[in-house]
Amino acid sequence: MRRKIFWFAPLAILAMLAFIVIGGYAVMYLWNWLLPGLFGWRMITFWQAVGLLALCRILFGRIGGRGFRPSFRRRMHERWERMTPEERERFRQNWRSRCGPWEPPKAEGTT
Repeated sequence: MRRKIFWFAPLAILAMLAFIVIGGYAVMYLWNWLLPGLFGWRMITFWQAVGLLALCRILFGRIGGRGFRPSFRRRMHERWERMTPEERERFRQNWRSRCGPWEPPKAEGTT
């Protein structure tokens, strides 16, 4: 067991560094290839690209593991399936009281 941990830590560090280097250069090259020509924005450096990669990872990616989203959705679907029609209507009424009634937008020209 100790031998596995002994090799795992350096490999994990190397993998993170490789992700940062490859991802940083990929973001930098794509940015510098597309955005200055399309929008007239300035070119960025490697470290700015790494910062942008980290920001996108924080905003759009999950940090570590699978997260709770897939299991949460599945559990809620299972709960909904087990509810009786009366319980479902109470659930809907509860959400309407919290969020207000939702009506689909009307098409233009209709009253």
